[in-house]
Amino acid sequence: MTKHQKRLSVPKSWPVERKTETFTVKADAGPHGEDGVPLVVLLRDVLGYVDSRKEARYALSEDAILVNGDAINDEQRPIGMFDIVAFPDREEYYRVFPDEGGRLALTEIDEDSAQSRLGKIEGKQQVSGGDTQLTLHDGTTVITDDDYNTKDSIVIDNDDKSVVAHFPYEEGALVTAVRGNHGGKIGEIDAIDVTPGSGSNTVGVSMEDGGFETIEEYVVVIDENFTGDDE
Repeated sequence: MTKHQKRLSVPKSWPVERKTETFTVKADAGPHGEDGVPLVVLLRDVLGYVDSRKEARYALSEDAILVNGDAINDEQRPIGMFDIVAFPDREEYYRVFPDEGGRLALTEIDEDSAQSRLGKIEGKQQVSGGDTQLTLHDGTTVITDDDYNTKDSIVIDNDDKSVVAHFPYEEGALVTAVRGNHGGKIGEIDAIDVTPGSGSNTVGVSMEDGGFETIEEYVVVIDENFTGDDE
């Protein structure tokens, strides 16, 4: 199986130039599905901390890079929306956050903010013992005895994986669009319009300079601490 990916066919969320070269690195199987960006792409093409995969492998072998609190040893590990990428020796911490057009970008945060990460609940089911298993947008599963709804967002502690905050999906909630023509925009939900049948519900979002409408699968509930404005 090839370890390369043509740049012209990478997902729109990948922060790479598409016409400078023919190929880039292919992500390994893992979180975030096909939208996951290989870690080496962030290290090389976005941050400029390494010049090659060899240099990336060396940095990872030194446990110098953490993703969601865990040391990573695979330079092709997929990185995606709301992941926390930390460089403890440099005292640098970043949150992966959708930029204009839904392209993934790195937002610098402080060390305290890097101790937890946001997740959108995309599925839930009862498990033995009466607890509920939540499935998040990146495939992570969380067991809880609290009641949350799909489309809500929760904040997970990177150390013990406990839920430390909950943001309901409802009118008035602060959201960011992560896909579509309005990717990267942030505003408050004005209205949630339920579409009869199997079509997607739509969401009206108000902003200081207007607003937009999109389907609810394209929005994620956040709070002001996740916009990059808390620095």
